This record gives sequence, structure tokens and C-alpha cells, in this order.
Amino acid sequence: PARWAKSIDAIPDAELWRARCLLKQRLIAFIRHRLYHSRLQQGEGVDYAVAARTMFDPDALTIGFARRVAAYKRWSLILTDPNRLMRLVEDEGRPVQFIFAGKAHPQDQGAKLILQHLAQWKLDPRVMTRAVFLQDYDQEIARQLVQSVDVWLNVPRRPLEASGTSGEKVAMNGGLNLSVLDGWWPEGFDGMNGWAIGPELHEGESHEEDADDAESLYHTLETEVVPTYYSHDGTDPVPHRWVAMMKRAIITLAPAFNSDRMVQEYTRKIYVGE
Repeated sequence: PARWAKSIDAIPDAELWRARCLLKQRLIAFIRHRLYHSRLQQGEGVDYAVAARTMFDPDALTIGFARRVAAYKRWSLILTDPNRLMRLVEDEGRPVQFIFAGKAHPQDQGAKLILQHLAQWKLDPRVMTRAVFLQDYDQEIARQLVQSVDVWLNVPRRPLEASGTSGEKVAMNGGLNLSVLDGWWPEGFDGMNGWAIGPELHEGESHEEDADDAESLYHTLETEVVPTYYSHDGTDPVPHRWVAMMKRAIITLAPAFNSDRMVQEYTRKIYVGE
């Protein structure tokens, strides 16, 4: 709607950016508190528990990845090229930090292997302060993440994603989606309100799809996501290019992906039978 777009565009960039920064500070405080008490309860050393209180940088690009642990969700895709990933995490001028959260079915051995792979990577001393897996995934963790992360990562194997409601919630809060074109994203993505990973359709075998999508993911992070987030200069701390994408996401996605539309379309297309 034109009125909605005009209202969002009228928000000063600095004001919208300040609100996002406050949300991310709240998220980091939540993570530090939760990790500190979790480590103490698990009998970890006091020094290791106390270290949780200094994890994460409120100014760093923060990417969230939270969902059910299942093979088709491709949790390990971001770990395909450890050296390339490490360069993103270790870049002191433009660091990237990751927050993972989710649950696996107790009998899903494949999911357990995925979590083991992730655990090995995040325990690397070089990334321990910039990557975390939040255990006991619940509604509070989900709420904190969708309201506060800068980027929501979604990399399911096509065409197995039913929707992707977490990404829709992220957009309403001014976060940006970095996603495979599956589920809701082919309809939502317009080239200016987030980023797409790979093509909408992939004709190759699954291992070829994984390799191609991993390359697309790294390339997009390196050449588009990171440079846009850190596009501010020394005199103005606001990354105006990033904020423009935030506004575009709110304007285009929030009115289109919500429960009002869902109920109306269900009624019209299923019950009324238009």
C-alpha cells in the first residue's frame, strides 16, 4: 500500500538504524546471559563460563540460522569451505558472526552428525567469540533471533521448503533474508529487499547443487552482504545502503506475508472456491 510505503520511507535512516542496534545489543546480552548460566550448569570451568560475558560484538554483522535440524535444511552448507568462512569471521575490519539454534529428533542420527560438525567448527579458538550454538531452542530464542539478527540465512534443498515463516518474521523486524529461492522467497524476493542464493531451479545432482549453492553463498556474502553492511564512512556511522534495503524489505514483505492475507486467501480459494 502506498501509505505504508510512504510511512516507512519517512523514517529517518539514523532513527531506524539506532532501533536495530538497540535490538541487537539486547540479543547479545541475552546470549551472554544464557551461555554463562548454561556453562556453569554443565560444570564447565569458571573461566570458560565468564568468557561468555564478552562474546560477540554489537557492531559486527550478525547472521542467524535457526530451525529444525534435518538433512534437507543443509546446516553444513556454510561450513563447506572452512578457509573462506574463516576469512569472513576473522576480518577485523569487517567481521561476521554467526548464531545457530535448533533441535534434532533424538533418533535422527544424521542430524546428530550435523551438530557434531558444527560443534567442532565453533570450538576453533579463532571463532569461539564469534559463533555460538544455542541449546534448548525455544520460543524465546526464536523471538530474540527474528527480531534482532541482521541477516537470516536459509539454505534448504529445493523444492523441499514448505514456506519459511521465520524469514517472514525477520523481514517485519527490518532484518534481511539471504536465502535459496524456495518456499516463500521466490514470491518475496525482488532483487532489492534481500539476497538470493543460486537459481530457482537446479538441474544437477544433489552434490552438484550443494557445491554450486555453497559457492553462491560465499560469493554473495563476500561481494554483496558484507560490503553493504559496512558501507558507512568515518563521518557517518549509518550504513545508508543497508538501511535502504531494510526499508525495502519492510515495505514489500510485511504487508504481503502475514496472517491477515493467509486467512483471506484460505477463505477465498479453499472455502468459497474462487
